[in-house]
Amino acid sequence: MRDLTGDTITEAVISTMRDTKDPRLATIMESLVRHLHSFVREVGLTEEEWARGVDYLTRTGQTCTPTRQEFILLSDVLGVTMLVDALSNRRPAGATENSVLGPFFREDRPQQADASDISGGLPGTPLFFEGRVVDRGGAPVAGAAVDVWHSDGEGHYDVDVPGRVDPAMRALLRTDETGHFAFRSIRPASYPIPGDGPVGEYMAATGRSLMRPAHVHLLIEAPGHQRVTTMLFPSDDPHLDTDPVFGVKESLVASYDSYAADAGPCRGLTDEPYTLLRHTFVLEPRPED
Repeated sequence: MRDLTGDTITEAVISTMRDTKDPRLATIMESLVRHLHSFVREVGLTEEEWARGVDYLTRTGQTCTPTRQEFILLSDVLGVTMLVDALSNRRPAGATENSVLGPFFREDRPQQADASDISGGLPGTPLFFEGRVVDRGGAPVAGAAVDVWHSDGEGHYDVDVPGRVDPAMRALLRTDETGHFAFRSIRPASYPIPGDGPVGEYMAATGRSLMRPAHVHLLIEAPGHQRVTTMLFPSDDPHLDTDPVFGVKESLVASYDSYAADAGPCRGLTDEPYTLLRHTFVLEPRPED
C-alpha cells in the first residue's frame, strides 16, 4: 500500500479489514469508510476544516459526564437517533408509535399505586392522566408495566430541580384488568435542550431552535407484546414543528384539556384549574423468535 491517491485510498483502507471475523461489523465498517471518504470528496474538505471537526468531536466527548451525554444529544439533533428508532420500530397504522427515550429516564423510579400523585409536591398546574393499554384487537392488556416521567411547569426534570434528591414526576405503574392506569402530577412545559456545549454551537451556527415542545414520556412493557417508548405532546404547543430532536409524530399530539376547578371530569379532586390528558396505547404482538 504505497503511493496511494485520492482515487485509491478508499479500497486500500477497506482491504485492511478483510480478516474481520464478525460479518456484521465488516459490513458496517466498510460502509462507514466508503460514505466517510465520499463525504470528504464531495465537499472538498480542507485540512483546516478537518482539524476543526476533530476539535469539535473532541470537545463533544469532553463535555460528557455521568449525567450528561453530549454525543447522544448530537445524535438527536442530527436526526440519527430518530432514524435508528424509525428503522428499528416499524409498526402498522393504529399501533402506538415510538419516539426517543431521551436522557432523563431513571431506573430508580418509585412504583406507585393507581391514581397516585407523583408530583413530589412540586408546584404547577395539576395534571390528571388517564391511560388505557390495549392490544391490536382492542382487548385490554392487564398487568402492563408503565413508566412515566416528565418535566415540571418550568421545563425542569427532577434531576435539574435545585436541592431535589428524591424522584419526582416519574413513576412505575401497572395496568388493571381493564388495561387502565392513572396518575396525578403537574403539567409539563416546553424546555430548551442544553445549549452551553458543542451541540449548542452547532444549533446557533445553523439558526435552529433549542426548544423542545412539552411532553409526557411513557415506556410500556407487557409479556407477549413489543415494548413501546413514546411521548405525548400538547396540541397547542408552539414548538411542535421545530422540535430539535425530531421526536414529534402526528399520532402522538394529544389534547391537553383545561378545566376550572369546579368543572369537568375531575371536579372536586382539586381546588385549582387543572389539565386532563386521556390516551389509549395500542401494543403490537412480539414477533415469534
